[in-house]
Amino acid sequence: MAANSKTGDTGSRAENAADSTAEALRESAEKIWLAGLGAFERMKSDGPRMFETLVEQGRNMSVKAKDAADQALRSMRESSFEGGGRWDKLQQDIQERVSKSLGSFGVTTTKQVEELARQVAELNDHVRNLMAAPARGGASRKASRSTAGGRKKATAKKAASKRGGTRKAR
Repeated sequence: MAANSKTGDTGSRAENAADSTAEALRESAEKIWLAGLGAFERMKSDGPRMFETLVEQGRNMSVKAKDAADQALRSMRESSFEGGGRWDKLQQDIQERVSKSLGSFGVTTTKQVEELARQVAELNDHVRNLMAAPARGGASRKASRSTAGGRKKATAKKAASKRGGTRKAR
């Protein structure tokens, strides 16, 4: 029977421990509930004022962040980045990469436009010279016609020989 009395004591202790744990959990849950209600009531009364306080603190932080960014930019510009020519090198690298990217999309570069403008200017000069030549005299016009006719005949003969046949020059 001694064993039974010990088991009975152990059982009542377990029940007491379970009861005390349940009571502690109930009290803790009640406190959490009440804290939530208190926070809700406080936000209802203090909420607008707290919101304005947060907005003002955000403005102050924004000004500080802008100042810090400006200072970092000034520091970078004043550093050896510029003095060592690295800034120029960086700009050149960026320009080259952008030019390559634009070229891959088929965008005409400034250099290509300048080259085309130079070629057009040369062609204009050449055309003006050709137009001015006939006005200088009739003999040069006849000479250029006979030379042009000779070129046509020679070209026709070459083309015919490449085809394997002969063709009469006109």
